[in-house]
Amino acid sequence: MTAKNKTTKKLQGSVSFVGVGPGDPALVTARAKELLGRADVVAGELATFDAVVSAHVSEDAERLELTEDAVTPAEAGRVLAKHAKDGKHVVRLYVGDPFLDGNAAEHVASFVRHHVPFEVTPGLPVATAVPAYAGAALTSPRVRETRLIDLSGGEPEWETFAEGSATLVLTNVTDGLKDIAGFLVKAGREPSTPASVTTGGTTTEQRTIAGTLETLAADVKSARLVGPFVMVVGSAVAMRDKLSWFETKPLFGWRILVPRTKEQAGVLSKLLRQYGAVPEEVPTISVEPPRNPQQLDRAITGLVTGRYQWVAFTSVNAVRAVREKFEEYGLDARAFAGLKIAAVGEKTAEAIQSWGIKPDLVPTGEHSARGLLEDWPPYDRVLDPINRVFLPRADIATETLVAGLVELGWEVDDVTAYRTVRAAPPPAPIREAIKTGKFDAVAFTSSSTVRNLVGIAGKPHATTVIAAIGAQTATTAEEHGLRVDVQPLETSIEALAEALADFGEARRAAQIEAGDPVTKPSERKSGARRRTK
Repeated sequence: MTAKNKTTKKLQGSVSFVGVGPGDPALVTARAKELLGRADVVAGELATFDAVVSAHVSEDAERLELTEDAVTPAEAGRVLAKHAKDGKHVVRLYVGDPFLDGNAAEHVASFVRHHVPFEVTPGLPVATAVPAYAGAALTSPRVRETRLIDLSGGEPEWETFAEGSATLVLTNVTDGLKDIAGFLVKAGREPSTPASVTTGGTTTEQRTIAGTLETLAADVKSARLVGPFVMVVGSAVAMRDKLSWFETKPLFGWRILVPRTKEQAGVLSKLLRQYGAVPEEVPTISVEPPRNPQQLDRAITGLVTGRYQWVAFTSVNAVRAVREKFEEYGLDARAFAGLKIAAVGEKTAEAIQSWGIKPDLVPTGEHSARGLLEDWPPYDRVLDPINRVFLPRADIATETLVAGLVELGWEVDDVTAYRTVRAAPPPAPIREAIKTGKFDAVAFTSSSTVRNLVGIAGKPHATTVIAAIGAQTATTAEEHGLRVDVQPLETSIEALAEALADFGEARRAAQIEAGDPVTKPSERKSGARRRTK
């Protein structure tokens, strides 16, 4: 057969019916994450899966809206099969587990006739994950049975669920809590049976109300809680005070403003999420090349020709700027041979290490220019062949380090490696939230973030907790009329997040001790504008 007569067989794709858990993107299984990562098409009621799609799906993947009210299983099957026959990997998303929560059996059955490879990937079921996040253990040494009731299919035969001590878990509870409780009591459950409902399960919007079958409906109405709910009935609920772990996180549900450069906000946001917060990154600083690049060019040339004994990096941005200049000249880490490298802190050290270089000096104390100077050795004419230090830094950096090094006997080439300029103002809703106290806290990571945030969006409201990474940042905040509530002992992102969490924990404990409801700072009554003393 000649090459002209050959035909190329079209590669066939596949369809995966994937459960992604009840809402928290971190609860997506490893297999689901793998399938989402290589998906060419992601399908489903996508508004429901926004957090999961943002976390795990490529921006290049096609988004396909499949609303069950508008598309029958047969029609959806044809659409999914067409994409797969075009050689694409298609992922059809379901809340929780596809078969237990998502009614996927009908969808899969309608799809089978298209003779396209497919798989079903289980997910964490709503009926077990949400109670776990609400602090309800569904079984115990005394209770070994749990019964699941999905109310999306209509009213069940309530009398069949009343006997024995089994824990009942009801999903897709939209309303009628009083009626549900009444049916269970009429069937034989005691009115004093513990019961709870949870909405927004496994997300930072989660709220749980616990009571009894007799009181629950009134408690939920009083709290103005709106479904859909996951309802738990049985002795499991009685242990919630001891087992609740998610809603009791120190910053649970706090909306925290993270004003940083876009590239650097991720680390702090990740740490804050671990404490239950909802970080919102607002760029206030844009990092740009220096206006006069010749100064940095000459310094790089001097570095290669042996002009320096030390290179002192005072930020991740400085490392990035020098590295980009190296790449421009075709240089690599070998150009640092024979030089001593200093890093102002751990994050800067990590950026240097990712380049294949181990810093010779990182402050053992405060991670700042002052801390760097405390550990920096004085110039020794006998031991040091060269007395010059290359200091690549921002255009607005302070002179503390330069003055300290000169006092130690070193000569310093103080070079502007990058400029920090004020970013564009955030959208109007963000500015309004900042001014009206809709943010629970602001985490300032440098003096420039303070100046720039106030410049582009105005001062945070009086009720907003102000956290500053170090003494210099705190001073700048106070100069702008803000009272600093949180300042860690160590100048680092990790310490800032931990100090803010400690503040939230202490605040929560004080409210509980006083017999007050646990509220967030944004839920306090408005006060006067913050002023420093």
